[in-house]
Amino acid sequence: MARSDAILERLLTLHPKVIDLSLERIETLLERLGQPQLKLPPVIHVAGTNGKGSTLAYMRAAFEDAGARVHAYTSPHLVRFHERILLGGTPHGEYISEAALSDILEECEDVNGGDPITYFEITTAAAFLAFSRQPADIVLLETGLGGRLDATNVLAKPHLTVITSVALDHQQFLGDTLASIATEKAGIIKRGVACVCTEQADAARDVIVRQAARLGAPLFIGNEDWHAYEQHGRLVFQDEDGLLDLPLPRLAGGFQITNAGTAIAALRTQTAISLSERNIENGLMNAEWAARLQRLTGETLTGYLPAEAELWLDGGHNPAAGAALSASMADLEERVSRPLVLIMGMINSKDVGGYLAPFQGLAHKIIAVTIPGEENAVPADEICAIALSLGFDAQPAPTVEMALGACTIGEDEPPRVLICGSLYFAGHVLALQEAETA
Repeated sequence: MARSDAILERLLTLHPKVIDLSLERIETLLERLGQPQLKLPPVIHVAGTNGKGSTLAYMRAAFEDAGARVHAYTSPHLVRFHERILLGGTPHGEYISEAALSDILEECEDVNGGDPITYFEITTAAAFLAFSRQPADIVLLETGLGGRLDATNVLAKPHLTVITSVALDHQQFLGDTLASIATEKAGIIKRGVACVCTEQADAARDVIVRQAARLGAPLFIGNEDWHAYEQHGRLVFQDEDGLLDLPLPRLAGGFQITNAGTAIAALRTQTAISLSERNIENGLMNAEWAARLQRLTGETLTGYLPAEAELWLDGGHNPAAGAALSASMADLEERVSRPLVLIMGMINSKDVGGYLAPFQGLAHKIIAVTIPGEENAVPADEICAIALSLGFDAQPAPTVEMALGACTIGEDEPPRVLICGSLYFAGHVLALQEAETA
């Protein structure tokens, strides 16, 4: 076991709950650490239900193309914790090293002195500490859960805030209506600080508009103040400063037009780093974000599939993500017709039926897997029961490899396989790929 893994295991024991939304504990720790969050370069703070990571990836790629040094904090990680903390000391940034991560986690652990604090809170403090000690030009900061009481929301004056698509998710912590969830997300809006917002459903939009108005925060809303759409195989972006004719984003899926548009709007609103149209274009073309409709190639996992089959991976896990994914799968089906098979693993706090419903009439088969090593995983048999109740052909499989081996649909029809349902499941799949190629 790596030294950082041992420390992270200890940090899990500092609070009886995995999630306990509050700012008091992290504010106390940050004060003891010398307020590292006040020693950062300009910060772009990103909240939202879906699209945060992709939006951040486009911004990072554009800033790096301009030569900027970018710190980035994202969660959860897929394979190793180090993925959460990107340090911008090099032209394209590097994940924090094992030695640096271990030292900084241990420092936070010692300064905390055994006081109750959640895992996310103390590791967020560690990220701030790491960022404060290495020069950079900008910080891209993603919320973990919600916004108002999220551990990242300790900055009184970020450079810019961004709110991506708001949808029902984590209702047990954020409320069971779109308005209540939007209230939590809008908690990152700060007085006088501009906010870029993806187009929202009315219930979410109204909350965000009211909060921005209350705090005197300039608000730029998708499909109102800026527009992004696909036209003739290009991405067209338009705001009051003009029109950009850009290549389609590198990341797959129709929903990436919205994410890319949000990123472009943020890049054109921020004033910390000067960017050219070419920087933005290259940002769209160079962005990387694992497990977001990612095409898996090579023989590591595709070797279990019939020849010519496609293998895709996505970590989306709520009904809105299911709807976006099904639309992308339908688009692929229009281009090249292949039977769609879903290999699913989900966490028990998620709406399995709501996620699956958009795939009705599109997916030929559901193969369910209990996420290995995840105590909150929905049992494969339970996923199958829900899928069967919705009219799907469904079966369980004990492992991902065996699920892949069960994806055959007829003798001459190579399937299109989508592994989906959870970022934890996606992380397990990427770890399998890494382990077999190591």
